[in-house]
Amino acid sequence: MHSYGIADVEKLLRLPRSTIRALIRAGFVAPTRGPRNSWRFSFQDLIVLRTAQALAAAKVPAKRITRSLKDLRRQLPDEMPLSGLAIGAVGDQVVVRDGAGQRRADSGQYLLAFEGDPEAGALSIVERPQPPRAAATQNWYEHAVALEQEDAEAAIKAYEKATEAEPARLDARINLGRLLHETGKLARAERAYREALEACGDDATLRYNLAVLLEDLGRKVDAMEAYKAALRSDPALTDAHYNVALLYEKLGRPKDALRHMSQYRRLATRK
Repeated sequence: MHSYGIADVEKLLRLPRSTIRALIRAGFVAPTRGPRNSWRFSFQDLIVLRTAQALAAAKVPAKRITRSLKDLRRQLPDEMPLSGLAIGAVGDQVVVRDGAGQRRADSGQYLLAFEGDPEAGALSIVERPQPPRAAATQNWYEHAVALEQEDAEAAIKAYEKATEAEPARLDARINLGRLLHETGKLARAERAYREALEACGDDATLRYNLAVLLEDLGRKVDAMEAYKAALRSDPALTDAHYNVALLYEKLGRPKDALRHMSQYRRLATRK
């Protein structure tokens, strides 16, 4: 069975990591752990995550979302069917159809469509039409995601276009900073993260990514402050506790390192 890392989920579902973590904490999905304790998500997890976010955005009450998603998960196949899937909602009711039109639940208005090549583990999502401005931003974002593997420089420019069109577009800003970091443009990455914090407000993922970058720049004290800021935004940010523990160890503060490592282990056992 194909599985997806958290970076794959961010790209495929266009969800910021902070939202993914929140949905995990809410109990909508329970990803497994892979190499280096990284999260691994199933095909079912991806559909449940995206549907949970969509229903929440539609102001469906949390209890109804939970009930609907339990029903949804029971209807889903383990892998992407060759015909694709369509997920819909009427009020608080979630419906599922395969691409051939087979009805798996009560009929309803399409909300999301999932298509792809199950053999390759590929997945794409088609949603309702967006307003012109949002559509333009989304086009730049999707173009950037598609370019990442083949032309990082072009992807960076596309992410910049997306953030110019919509300054508060958090997922585009997170991906821009990450890609600048990965391609060794560390000063630009730091600037991108700090501009993102100004445009989008406090966000645990932005703070965490900035902290990792500052560590790579050798600025341990600044990195510690950034990790602490991330944990103030999200005290359950497991990876931040782990990295803080290692950083305290390097700074010669074993008691603080042990405290955060204990917190990391406590949170990790809940996943």
